[in-house]
Amino acid sequence: MILSLFVIFALGPIIVLIFNSVKGSAELGRNPLGPPREVIIENYPDAWETGNFSTTVRNSLIIVTGTVSGVLLFGGMAAYSLAKLKLPRIVPNILIIYLLVISSLPVQLFLVPLFVLWRTLHLIDNLLGVIIIYIALYSPFSIFLMRAYIIQIPGDFEDAARIEGANEWQVFTKIVVPLSWPVFLSVGLIVSMFAWNEFLIATVFLTKREVFTVVTSYFAFSKRFGVDWGLTSAAAVMMIIPIISVFLIFQRRFIQGLYQGGIKG
Repeated sequence: MILSLFVIFALGPIIVLIFNSVKGSAELGRNPLGPPREVIIENYPDAWETGNFSTTVRNSLIIVTGTVSGVLLFGGMAAYSLAKLKLPRIVPNILIIYLLVISSLPVQLFLVPLFVLWRTLHLIDNLLGVIIIYIALYSPFSIFLMRAYIIQIPGDFEDAARIEGANEWQVFTKIVVPLSWPVFLSVGLIVSMFAWNEFLIATVFLTKREVFTVVTSYFAFSKRFGVDWGLTSAAAVMMIIPIISVFLIFQRRFIQGLYQGGIKG
């Protein structure tokens, strides 16, 4: 009974959203929660055109790919350094506390000075500028999670590679990364979801329509005297389908990486 309530609580809003995505404005006003009496499938192609999704999806994919690549590369190297390199004992602890404190601070604290700096560097309305910000935002948590996983890998593998003449980069790429792929996959999925759904940074730093993301494309559905909720719901369904699909495909590995990274660390 309790599990059934949890399922209803989790799936109810999604089902209502799907129902509303194929309703007209008049029916949506009369029946905002129930199934549609008349299915208007044209809402989806209309929402695709109105939201300019052919452009915004491409921009979001570029941002997600760049962010995930940067976080896994730089965050992975940082996590390996904190977990395996022979640093003074107090250094990793201080850095971990620093990362936890930084990750807990709201981004709004840095928004104004960051905007001024980005405008000086000509990174406003630039996808690369947003990617850099996302990498900085999501790296602390990612480093913390990856370090917790990497630290439990036996050092015998790395020592054997060093005896064979491998340098630290080769040890990291050839030994540590293959052994740590569950946590790298989990971090990649988490960061991709964050980057795909992020709204505040994308709204502030991307103001031109040609660089909008799928989230900021919602502005196209706002009219002077109201919002077409049928088209907006259709756009929301198209926006969440990629994230849900990726999560369902990698669900088992995702949970495995989080569990092992959190418990074994």
